[in-house]
Amino acid sequence: MNYKIIDGKKLAQVVKDDARERVIKLKALGWTPRLVSIDVGDSAAVSLYIKNQQKAAEKVGIEFEHRHYPGSITQREMGAAIHAFNADPRVTGIILQRPVPNTLDLEELENTIHHSKDVEGMSSLNIGNIVYGDSSLGPCTSLASVELLKSTGLNLRGLEVVVVGHSEIVGKPVALLLVEDLCTVTICHHGTRNLSYHTRQADALIVAVGKPGLITANMVKPGAAVIDIGINQVDVTLPDGSRGTKVVGDVDFDTVKEVAGWITPVPGGVGPMTVAMLLRNTVVATERQRKRYEELVRP
Repeated sequence: MNYKIIDGKKLAQVVKDDARERVIKLKALGWTPRLVSIDVGDSAAVSLYIKNQQKAAEKVGIEFEHRHYPGSITQREMGAAIHAFNADPRVTGIILQRPVPNTLDLEELENTIHHSKDVEGMSSLNIGNIVYGDSSLGPCTSLASVELLKSTGLNLRGLEVVVVGHSEIVGKPVALLLVEDLCTVTICHHGTRNLSYHTRQADALIVAVGKPGLITANMVKPGAAVIDIGINQVDVTLPDGSRGTKVVGDVDFDTVKEVAGWITPVPGGVGPMTVAMLLRNTVVATERQRKRYEELVRP
């Protein structure tokens, strides 16, 4: 099987280039996109992700502000901080990083972010809009996965797609997006009785579970497109014999690549595209806010 690597970095650059051009136009009209990235508590992985966000945002001309809050913050205090960003006209996009301490209600906080500034696309309104065919501010990872699948050139109409994982941030919204493109979608989860039976039927397989090596070669239909969203750190033995760690996905890449027609690497697949979608969402949010403002002040 001659598999093809789906290069997330290359495809993400196309999205970033488009975002940069749109930012230039917005700035010429007096509107500068400004993204506020919020994290709560201490997480090395989140800190790295925020640094990547800032670097990518600044390269396309989006102003970036990182706001860190201690893990001891209360729900009320965090909600008040988000409301302040909602009310600030200089802020056009807000993202709340996961995870948050279990003392906070994540769903409530996500819905506290005004839907017009919800550039992660996780508010109930923006996810609900997908049902009505509006994915312009959809969840970034889900949008990224669909774009990567489209890059294969496969005809999505009628395509048999299996989504492994039913989280609110990936599994459920990506299924809604694919149904909108007239794919035939099956969602598998921890209640699925025979996972292999379903995955072997898939023309395209999208996996977001958080279990390294869950999908093996005998679970994949020959020639299928495989989109691996999982990010896991595993212990490995380094060439010098010492122990270290390695980032891997939910798919056993080395064996599955011999069966798949297309496959995303981890890292370098969905991750870069997700950041690009965050930038695109920030631009879309700014464009909408500008349009709304002009409608309100127009004589």
